[in-house]
Amino acid sequence: MSDGPPAAAPCMWMRGGTSKGGYFLARDLPADIDARDAFLLGVMGSPDPRQIDGLGGADPLTSKVAVVRPSDRPGVDVDYLFLQVFVDRAVVSDAQNCGNILAGVGPFAIERGLVPARDGETPVAIYMENTGQTAVARVRTPGGRVTYAGDAAIDGVPGTAAPVPLTFRDTAGSSCGALLPTGNAVDVIDGVPVTCIDNGMPVVVLRAADLGIAGTETRDELDGNGDLKARLESIRLRAGPMMNLGDVADKSVPKMTLVSAPRHGGAIATRTFIPHRCHASIGVLGAVSVATACMVPGSPAAALARIPEGTEKTLPIEHPTGATTVIVETGADGAVAGAAILRTARKLFDGHVFAH
Repeated sequence: MSDGPPAAAPCMWMRGGTSKGGYFLARDLPADIDARDAFLLGVMGSPDPRQIDGLGGADPLTSKVAVVRPSDRPGVDVDYLFLQVFVDRAVVSDAQNCGNILAGVGPFAIERGLVPARDGETPVAIYMENTGQTAVARVRTPGGRVTYAGDAAIDGVPGTAAPVPLTFRDTAGSSCGALLPTGNAVDVIDGVPVTCIDNGMPVVVLRAADLGIAGTETRDELDGNGDLKARLESIRLRAGPMMNLGDVADKSVPKMTLVSAPRHGGAIATRTFIPHRCHASIGVLGAVSVATACMVPGSPAAALARIPEGTEKTLPIEHPTGATTVIVETGADGAVAGAAILRTARKLFDGHVFAH
């Protein structure tokens, strides 16, 4: 393909976890990044709060892109680049990963012939280019064909679908260089105790009560709280350089997660800003980072969390629309050694998408 922005490109639109977006083969997009981004902004209809002239759903959770290519890495099937297409700004960012969109990468790779399907279940090893880590997705393939039908349910998505278990490898410090990039379990920013953590997604974890809220508020209530959002952004802008992320004014990381005591049998309750709007649930890798923060002695999350016994711990991370369950494995020292999560995906359409 030429380096100029194309008028159209082959695309599969999918729901991955609690997000939705376009899945492209890398060869079908321009090699030139500016041309690629211009095309994707046109596809989504950005910048526009309604994204009325594109396929974006007027929400960061439905304005996402996966770019997939065959991998040359040993033990890896495909490379996956996640791109966040901003809704109301002409910005396409690769500054973070997305574990929800990741859930559709395995099925997409099989459907596009990048990975041969097995009869029953097909594992797909996926290298996440944004952060240099690897995940293995297990995709249901009865008779050698992807199926999206099944009885797995995840909060935030109606109905059921085929399960897509995701196991993560070597996620600690993938964006920030260390699990605790500041070297501390607790830092104080703008007078608020926080934990800056990166176990797959850079997150600043802080107590809801320290920001003057209960942590039970609805998404709309929090989005309408201008004073809260201003305080969170002030903390976020200071945390960015502390987390080795530099100036984060125009970045979608770190995420900001307010925690409170669980109320529905989970490990912790959360309200997450991504970073300027309250998440309807919580991101997959964000949930892994928050679950890990619950295991850090002395942290704001650890003081509130309910942690079960055993070396393998099931930690439901409560959020506005239910809970996302993270299964963590701990080592002899009690530290998190690995994490897995259950997601689902569904193909919505397959064809050509037009940018203009």
